[in-house]
Amino acid sequence: MSVSISEVVLIKKIMGCLEKAVENYKMIEEGDVIGVGLSGGKDSIVLLHSLKLYQNFSPVQYDIKAFSLTMGFDDFDLSPVSDYCHAHGIEHIIEETEIGKVVFEERNDKHPCGMCSRMKRARLNKVCASHGVLKLALGHHGDDAIESLLMSMFFEGRIRTFKPVSFMDRSSITVIRPLIYALESDISKAFIDSNLPVVKNPCPVDKKTKREFLKNVLNNLSADIPHIKKNLLCALENKEQLEIWK
Repeated sequence: MSVSISEVVLIKKIMGCLEKAVENYKMIEEGDVIGVGLSGGKDSIVLLHSLKLYQNFSPVQYDIKAFSLTMGFDDFDLSPVSDYCHAHGIEHIIEETEIGKVVFEERNDKHPCGMCSRMKRARLNKVCASHGVLKLALGHHGDDAIESLLMSMFFEGRIRTFKPVSFMDRSSITVIRPLIYALESDISKAFIDSNLPVVKNPCPVDKKTKREFLKNVLNNLSADIPHIKKNLLCALENKEQLEIWK
C-alpha cells in the first residue's frame, strides 16, 4: 500500500499513537486476524486506514477484515466505505440489522445511546466470531476515553472508563482500541488530509447527547488549559498516584 504526501499527518501523528497503543498493551500478535468495526464515521475509517498502513511497519504479520452493521435506516448507504475496502484489498462483511428501528421506534427510549451501543457491540461480536475473527478493533480515541470517564463520574458517581484491551467472556472476543492515545482533532485532520470516505450518519440523536455536551465542555476548557486532554489521559494510566477515598 503506497503512502502519498497527503498522508504525512496521518503517519506522523495517528500512526505514532497507534504504534504506542499496540506496543504498550500488546494489542496485535503474530498471525492475528483483526476485525475492524467500520461504522462509516471518520474514527472507524481512520482506524481501518491506519491499521492497513501499519501492516507495512508492524513487527508481526496480521490480516484485516472490516465489519459493518446496517441499522435499519432507509438513508444509510455503506457503499463509500465498501468501495474503499475493495480498492485496498480488505474484505468487507456487512451484517443486516434493525437495531436503529428497535431502539428509536419500538422502544422509544429517552436515553437510547446505551442500549444502542450494547446491541451493536453484541451483534458485532457475534458476526466476528461467525467469521472466525476473535479480535475486534474499535475506533474509540482519547477524547472518547475522557468523555466516558466524566460521564461515569458526573452521572453515575463512579470512576471508570473503557479499557484499551478487553476480553469478552460470552463471545470469546478480545476488543482492542488502537487509537486511545489519539485526540479527535488529530483524527479529523488525518481524515481530511487522507481524503477518506464517510457515511452519512442518520442517528436521530446525533449531536444531542450527554456525550456531546461533555465534548463541548472539554473543548471549551481546552481553550484555557491547552494540555487538559493529554493530562487526563496520563491520569488514566497513573495508578501509582491514585488517591481516592476508601
